[in-house]
Amino acid sequence: MKHTLNITKALADESRLRILMMIREKEVCVCQIVEVLGSAFSTISKHLSILKAAGLIESRKQGRWIYYYEPISPGPAVQGALDWVSQTLKDCGQIARDREKGTLVCSQDPEDIAKVQRHRVCMQHQL
Repeated sequence: MKHTLNITKALADESRLRILMMIREKEVCVCQIVEVLGSAFSTISKHLSILKAAGLIESRKQGRWIYYYEPISPGPAVQGALDWVSQTLKDCGQIARDREKGTLVCSQDPEDIAKVQRHRVCMQHQL
């Protein structure tokens, strides 16, 4: 019961659904997710933590970057949830916009993305 509740709670947020749809096609690093969703790093980190605790995503570390992707061997509940999300959101306008932006963002070096994000945060603190 608890596992099912964790999955349904994880799916009950628009940003987390958008993240799941992003990683449906390819693995992505945190900075790429931040750039596509336009949310703060801390907010995205919390969403990723919830998704990971529910078993809906996995991660790997490569140098200073953490990449997120779909589980390699998900159980039936997780696979069913991922398939349902993918099927029901495949024609969603927001997902299409995220996919378009994600294509551009994911073609860039994560280091370059992170530099721009750090600069943006510094500028916000100066205001």
